[in-house]
Amino acid sequence: MVADEIRGVVQGTAPVPLSVLDLVTVGAGSTATDALRTSVDLARFTESRGFHRYWVAEHHSMPGVASSSPAVILAHLAAHTDRIRLGSGGVMLPNHAPLVIAEQFGTLEALAPGRVDLGLGRAPGTDGATAAALRRTDTLNEGADDFPQQLLELTRFLDDDFPDGHPYRRIHAIPGPIQGSSPGGVQSPHRPPVWLLGSSGFSARLAAALGLPFAFAHHFSAQNTVPALELYRESFRPSEVLDEPYALIGVSALATDDEREARRQTRAMALNMIRLRTGRPGLFPDPDEAEKHEFSPYEEEFAQSWTANIVHGSAQEVRAGLDALQKRTGADELMLTSHAHTGKLRLRSYELIADAYGLPTA
Repeated sequence: MVADEIRGVVQGTAPVPLSVLDLVTVGAGSTATDALRTSVDLARFTESRGFHRYWVAEHHSMPGVASSSPAVILAHLAAHTDRIRLGSGGVMLPNHAPLVIAEQFGTLEALAPGRVDLGLGRAPGTDGATAAALRRTDTLNEGADDFPQQLLELTRFLDDDFPDGHPYRRIHAIPGPIQGSSPGGVQSPHRPPVWLLGSSGFSARLAAALGLPFAFAHHFSAQNTVPALELYRESFRPSEVLDEPYALIGVSALATDDEREARRQTRAMALNMIRLRTGRPGLFPDPDEAEKHEFSPYEEEFAQSWTANIVHGSAQEVRAGLDALQKRTGADELMLTSHAHTGKLRLRSYELIADAYGLPTA
């Protein structure tokens, strides 16, 4: 049942299932190869500790984020894991032809049957010039405005159910189901569940209208979390996918053995975001660099605001913060993203959080 593939199982003493969002962070002094190797280690470790799903986010033209090709990374992770659900958090639909996404995720489903999620967003995942290069258009809003139509086209490719007379009726996304009397019959009993991602009310309302699961980016739009989830739940219409709403939230969380190190790393996160927001993206800065940086009054205000939404500190402090956030929002699942300068610190963060919740060991 599709709903069973969406809903997670609570492990240990966590109030809801815990999952992972990986931005494949590249720290200063390291390489994309290092970051991708860390992603494999993270996926294998979190699988062994009972985390429910592992998603990779699409970003472009950002030196500190090596996740420009989620489908490629997910295929690699599928070869190194056995049980954890793998997915996109998300693929930015306006950047791609729907048929291409259907083929990519049909291939992933064939590689890892029954454990692939297709999370979709409508933002570019980059700056305007890069988005224009990706989309081969000078009109940035064109793709976002067409999102509902693109989503319909994608789901029809995934289900192979274009109506008779449609110009795409004879086109099939392979691997995937081939309906009716088409040569070869049905290829696969599964197709990846579609999730809608968002940081405002647009995707919340659309996910509710279509009866789809919803993932909200609390980690960079915290002020909109509760209103968006309320809108999603109030507007939800049952579907063949879900009979009741299911919402996860992405949460920036970092647990460390030394609380001072947690503060140093979050300060580096803030500097990283300041550079990104001001058109100067780079590798994730070393905390020593962040400590030496002279923040302007505007930058200091931004840093304070940004770090306030990062759940950080000791393992027990992070657990308490996550529990309080889940209670306040009513989220059905927490998807944790841990930003730190080194892969070792990111791995340790998930280990500490798993221990704090008593998640099973391998």
